[in-house]
Amino acid sequence: MKVSVVIPLYNEEENVDELHRSLKPVMDATGIEYEILYVDDGSTDNTLNLLQKIQSGDSSLTILSLRRNFGQTAAFAAGFDYARGDIIVTMDGDLQNDPKDIPKLLELMEDNELVSGWRKKRQDPFLSRRLPSIIANWLISRVTGVNLHDYGCSLKAYRRDVVKNLKLYGEMHRFIPAVASWYGVKIAEVETTHHPRKRGKSKYGISRTMKVVLDLITVKFLQSFSTKPLQFFGPVGLLSGILGFLISLYLTFEKFILGNDIGGRPLLLLGALLIIVGIQFIGMGLLGEMMARVYHETQKKPIYVMRRVITSDKK
Repeated sequence: MKVSVVIPLYNEEENVDELHRSLKPVMDATGIEYEILYVDDGSTDNTLNLLQKIQSGDSSLTILSLRRNFGQTAAFAAGFDYARGDIIVTMDGDLQNDPKDIPKLLELMEDNELVSGWRKKRQDPFLSRRLPSIIANWLISRVTGVNLHDYGCSLKAYRRDVVKNLKLYGEMHRFIPAVASWYGVKIAEVETTHHPRKRGKSKYGISRTMKVVLDLITVKFLQSFSTKPLQFFGPVGLLSGILGFLISLYLTFEKFILGNDIGGRPLLLLGALLIIVGIQFIGMGLLGEMMARVYHETQKKPIYVMRRVITSDKK
């Protein structure tokens, strides 16, 4: 199996037939062995029945039916788990991604391990969709150091070993390029076509922006400090503790040397608070170090990712 196409669907009964009719000829024209995995993410309409009807006439199609709506990240994770292709292509099922762009992604996969689509001429409302996306893409690029124009584009291609090493949860699917870059994955970006939604209701909204920000904090922490949490909590704890100690030292000087009353001064409470906060942050860092050690040692999790092992033919 060369290519697996993974498409999550949630209440897309109005788009399923047209989606498959547009995707099938494109994949056939590539001349590559392929499979299509539709992930029904707990749809409550007729999506699943329509998929089964399509499957009866197409042996390349596999349906993954989730028990309830788990979200797009979970649907992608399920598709990755069951995909058999050397290259895994993902796209949305709302007809806004164009299957005709898939050959462009596959061509770039000759020299890359991850290719991300860029909806340069995005056909969505500006205030509710495009503006939050512009802000989110800028923020993600600055924080992670992986400069992509469009993190939210679902049309992407991955090498099999890239996604098999990833554990997805929350809204993490949009951060796959950032997480993959930590493994040293070679990433490319290509402009793709984006169509306005013709039928059905969008599952996205401005409320997702807050979720993206929270997940971004998680990704940054995992990227930089997952194996060394004390280096994240420690500096904050030390700074707080040192400031609290200096304040307390100054107040001690005033009390015992100058004879001033310090019992009712807010500075006394601030000094005590900073010392306590410093101790707590350092304690959290040490607990994090213990948890990281237990995780890696008990489950034999390596702190590196191997690309391949090259041995001499003489051995």
